[in-house]
Amino acid sequence: MTLVACAELLRDAGAAGRALAAFNVITLEHAQAVAAGADAAGAPAVLQVSQNAVAHHGGRLAPLAAALTALAREARAPLALHLDHVTSEALLRAAPAAGFGSVMFDASALPYAENVRATAAAVRFGHRHGLLVEAELGRIGGKPGDAHTPGVRTDPAEAAGFVGDTGVDALAVAVGSSHAMTERTAALDHGLIARLRTAVGVPLVLHGSSGVPDGELRRGVAAGLTKINVGTALNAALTRAVRAHLAADPDGVDPRRYLAAGRTAMTATVVRFLRALATG
Repeated sequence: MTLVACAELLRDAGAAGRALAAFNVITLEHAQAVAAGADAAGAPAVLQVSQNAVAHHGGRLAPLAAALTALAREARAPLALHLDHVTSEALLRAAPAAGFGSVMFDASALPYAENVRATAAAVRFGHRHGLLVEAELGRIGGKPGDAHTPGVRTDPAEAAGFVGDTGVDALAVAVGSSHAMTERTAALDHGLIARLRTAVGVPLVLHGSSGVPDGELRRGVAAGLTKINVGTALNAALTRAVRAHLAADPDGVDPRRYLAAGRTAMTATVVRFLRALATG
């Protein structure tokens, strides 16, 4: 049984000066790939489910959580369950009973004062129910309606105030990455990461890590990042493998065959990220 709390994995990563990789899960094949990749790399990982993924599954969290919990308990590597980019209060409140140990509550689209109020309320609920709560100040970039231009960065003084006013346990910061990148061309601001680490006193989270080259990720971890979120890279690997399989077998109709190819490709992507983060 290796289902563990994200808080425990983050503490271990911080103490060792390394980063915890969190992979966004949409299908069962995603989750199986994360578990297999973590086993192969001998590293812990997070099975991360976004509010959008829950919506994709009909808005029902419990069945999805039950499948991920069973998978995590059978894995050799330690795995945690985390809800990502939650804006719904109902989904936040469903997290503890569904077995999630942490939630990223996202009020970043709101003006600063409203973000503080909403996030502080989410933290109070989370801490009453044993949840680690991650939040985001400003916007990371790459989503519809996003307020950040590529040059916008998290201000250390503002971030310190936000953490102090809300009590969050981890903070997603804008330091050069962007959601939904399909090319690995992002350059991180390593000096800013170091200043943020000193200023906020809680683990720093990088969203949009799929677009960041391995060397940049390693330097970012050395500067102070503790949680690395990966989503688009898995989706790209799955999609490429499925397209290739269907192109080679245009008359095939058995989804198990092309989904197996996609799962294998995602597993290799998980292993690559975990091994890249394990090397200094």
